Amino acid sequence: MRYRHLSDSALEVSVLCLGTMTFGGQNTEQEAFAQLDMAIDAGVNLIDTAEMYAIPPRADTMGSTESIIGRWLKQRSCRDRVLLATKVSGPGRDWLPYIRGGGNHLDRANIEAAVDASLRRLQTDVIDLYQLHWPERRSNFFGRLGYVHEEGDDEVALLDTLQVLADLVAAGKVRYVGVSNESPWGLMRYLCLAEVHDLPRMVSIQNPYNLLNRTFEVGLAEVSHREGVGLLAYSPLGFGVLSGKYLAGMSPVGARLTRYPHYDRYSNLQAQRATHDYVTLARDYGLDPAQMALAYVSSRSFVSSNIIGATSLEQLRSNLASVQVELGEELLGAIEEIHRRHPNPSP
Repeated sequence: MRYRHLSDSALEVSVLCLGTMTFGGQNTEQEAFAQLDMAIDAGVNLIDTAEMYAIPPRADTMGSTESIIGRWLKQRSCRDRVLLATKVSGPGRDWLPYIRGGGNHLDRANIEAAVDASLRRLQTDVIDLYQLHWPERRSNFFGRLGYVHEEGDDEVALLDTLQVLADLVAAGKVRYVGVSNESPWGLMRYLCLAEVHDLPRMVSIQNPYNLLNRTFEVGLAEVSHREGVGLLAYSPLGFGVLSGKYLAGMSPVGARLTRYPHYDRYSNLQAQRATHDYVTLARDYGLDPAQMALAYVSSRSFVSSNIIGATSLEQLRSNLASVQVELGEELLGAIEEIHRRHPNPSP
């Protein structure tokens, strides 16, 4: 395993991070424990979760993932080997009415309630990285395109949100803070507010990044480099699409998109064509397509950690092995050629 400093923080994170959103949903607690054991044994030290997990989100499984991780930490007595990252949900509006009564916002009452609940479920005294899962404001995230400005009288000011996070850091409940599903404007605004008001800087941004969606490169990559805010890349396999297992209309039994076909962000016709080309390229070079896709994400200079997820130990073992895959200049050039033919089919 390789490790990278997360921005200017004291956190040295493994280049691969274990994503856990299937724990308590697609994966049982026993399966989750086995995945956690395998990842830690392989040198992974960063575990990412969220208060709303498992996914797909449901009222009866909210918090189940954190609870499973907490029980694993207690049984294994390995808190000192693990960096915990979790997230507070943004406004659910019409789609998450069960989170704090449906009136959730990134304000003091909600954030403090959320962090205390996460600490209890995780059975820990401190969260290493606490992230805003998505913005308070109406913005482009979760694949939304065509920004249309909407005024929101109920929006919580970014400065107010940042002040609450600062108080959590001061109280010792949180070590560092970050954002997720954020835009260049949002990240820069938080950084400017932190500088002007002497508040904690965002040390990370967790956004989607993969061969089918490289939109992070358009505006956020420059911010990441110049401001020192590392990317925690999620969906590096595009819901597993880049493994090639869904090509030619295949629907593997038990696979995520077989079970949840409405998760179609990476399944449009252009994405299928691009995936075919990437899978063919990997096989031409004698590589596993999923490992090539993961190795590409891990190789980017703005990526601090690559969030891998799996529903089986076989998948996890293969994903972990991607850290050993080196992509030569010729192969990287071929990847760029495919990207030119199929630019960001799944933004």
